[in-house]
Amino acid sequence: MKKIAIIFSHAPYGKTLGQEGLNLALSMSCYTENIGIFFIGDGVFQILKYQQPNFILSKSYFISFKIFIANNINNFYLCYDSLLQRGLYKNVDYVLKLNICSFIKIRKKIKKFDFILNF
Repeated sequence: MKKIAIIFSHAPYGKTLGQEGLNLALSMSCYTENIGIFFIGDGVFQILKYQQPNFILSKSYFISFKIFIANNINNFYLCYDSLLQRGLYKNVDYVLKLNICSFIKIRKKIKKFDFILNF
């Protein structure tokens, strides 16, 4: 079975990329469990636990990331370098239990996947 990497590299609101990536990952999980989810760059904001999108008149979808666990997707990686660049390295809660890795380690992991999709 082919391995699929889904990369979230954009901020969660203002564009629909995050929601589209989430929907695609959930759809693909019906066909394969070989899915890796990566949060890099501004994508680290996707997984923050205490988001309040209602203040900018947006709908909340970040809680839906928990559905991955029910669909047997358990490979979640968060870029430590991206956290540092955005000041998110202390006392931050996330929606999921994540593997926090350096950017170099994440690049090595992504290279092991057959398909790479960026949102």
